Amino acid sequence: MPTKQFSNLSQFEIDRIVEMAWEDRTPFDAIKVQFSLAEAEVIQLMRQEMKLSSWKMWRARVQGRATKHLMKRGFEVGGFKCTLQKHISLNKISKR
Repeated sequence: MPTKQFSNLSQFEIDRIVEMAWEDRTPFDAIKVQFSLAEAEVIQLMRQEMKLSSWKMWRARVQGRATKHLMKRGFEVGGFKCTLQKHISLNKISKR
């Protein structure tokens, strides 16, 4: 159930924000563009949605991480691609 401060977000949106925040290569700026939440608000949301031990682990991992801030990144956005990923062509799934 969304808390009062984040009551304008659905549970699906909250889950997606948490998922994006956990991803190392998803910057806080991407969350801000999609959900209009600043970094401090994402941190607050994560604290509310996670167990204390999980939040502390996430915070320690994310704090100062260059990949979570676009201006600190040393690589281009979209620079990673799995070797098994097929080139996108009408979103058809390739058979192995």
